[in-house]
Amino acid sequence: MAHEENPEYFKGRGSQVNTHNKFLKNKYILEHIEGLDEPMLENTATQLFIENPKRIVSESNSPDLSHMYSINPYQGCEHGCIYCYARNTHEYYGFSAGLDFERKIITKPNAPELLEQYFNKKNYQPVCILLSGNTDCYQPVERKLKITRSLLQVFLKYRNPVSIITKNNVILRDIDIITELATMNLVHVNVSLTSLNEQLRQKLEPRTVTATGRLAVIQKLSQAGVPVRVMAAPIIPGLNSNEIPNIIKAAADRGALSAGFTIVRLNGSVAEIFTDWIEKAFPERAEKVLNAIMACHDGKLNDSDFGRRMSGDGQVAESIHQLFKMACNRFLSDREMPPFDYSLFVPKGGRQVNLF
Repeated sequence: MAHEENPEYFKGRGSQVNTHNKFLKNKYILEHIEGLDEPMLENTATQLFIENPKRIVSESNSPDLSHMYSINPYQGCEHGCIYCYARNTHEYYGFSAGLDFERKIITKPNAPELLEQYFNKKNYQPVCILLSGNTDCYQPVERKLKITRSLLQVFLKYRNPVSIITKNNVILRDIDIITELATMNLVHVNVSLTSLNEQLRQKLEPRTVTATGRLAVIQKLSQAGVPVRVMAAPIIPGLNSNEIPNIIKAAADRGALSAGFTIVRLNGSVAEIFTDWIEKAFPERAEKVLNAIMACHDGKLNDSDFGRRMSGDGQVAESIHQLFKMACNRFLSDREMPPFDYSLFVPKGGRQVNLF
């Protein structure tokens, strides 16, 4: 049964449930539905919350992501991608990793100011900083708030390298700044493209730009001289794994210089959220897909082992790795991303220092 026919399917969102937050002692439950005269309704609109953190640059010392520096101007993401590993971080804010993650968005308007403070630290040495290490810096609310645009202006002011990952065409609004960064080898853009199948995309990533729209982003940025990598991620065996060659070819045809991928990992609450979703969205394929995912993670959905959690292991994972490698050799063999130029960093953003 397709989800359009399933009365239990919550259209317009990825998650179909609000999982319990393990950090909270209490939770709302509906015990006696027979005692209600009408359905119990909840606010389904997106809500914005403001946070003013004391620092904005995070450093990961994970063996999988050693010394990765990142900025997340937003926590939570309205895109609603069902597989998103960042869902678990929403629990630290007292929210659910399920529907709350898509509907309760935390914004950080002081991020550009904090980034300047970071660059002005004594003995700072320039490093590449990733925009969207956790959630998409170009999710819908960015159209209005422009926090990401302001951050890019700071990167340009200090001539500090930045890498961007997104699946939204809002990035084209900032092509002026990004193009200028590209002329100095200070920017890489990574466009996430999970499927070319629009029906699958609508279920998997309900509030994202279409594959056609993302391919247009790759083409327009590439034509402007911006180095672009396509991220075929995550690969979900039995759901989109067969699309790897077509995704890489389509991106290469539009100017992409490189490609990357990860195998889906369903850590924490994401395992419950994903399982509930696939049983409603693809009931006839649910068991096969879940078994294939477990085959990549030592028989588990919830895999936190470094090394395996992002790349997978076993025969299913190996076949995915081989398919990706062959596609890259065929469509991207003569291309590569240009290295960043760290020598252009401007201390104090080029301001004159008064010595007296």
